[in-house]
Amino acid sequence: MDVLAREGSQIIPSITFNPAGKIDISGRSIHEDPSKFFDPLCDWIENYCQNPAETTNVNIELEYFNSGSARYILKILKRLGLLLNDGKKLIINWHYEEGDDDILERGEYYASIIKTNFNFIEV
Repeated sequence: MDVLAREGSQIIPSITFNPAGKIDISGRSIHEDPSKFFDPLCDWIENYCQNPAETTNVNIELEYFNSGSARYILKILKRLGLLLNDGKKLIINWHYEEGDDDILERGEYYASIIKTNFNFIEV
């Protein structure tokens, strides 16, 4: 597998998906049609999960994301959460700005659905 990396913009997050077990998403995600951006990412995650690293580190540092992006982020996290069933280690670092309760609460919501611990990191 190759590293999947994309530079972000005002509406698209920066991403680096590394098959060595490091997945980073940061910036803003406010696509009008999020499927164009996220479908290839979901495909990459699906392929990665066929032969994952022993430990997968996920760093999410989004300052804002819309509801369309939220569905895809949850889809990615749910798929990665299944790695725990295979005896792999999953570390999710959810970064949020000081005082940004909306982003923090979204992370807490995702953690409750995936049923795994997130590291909540205030920046």
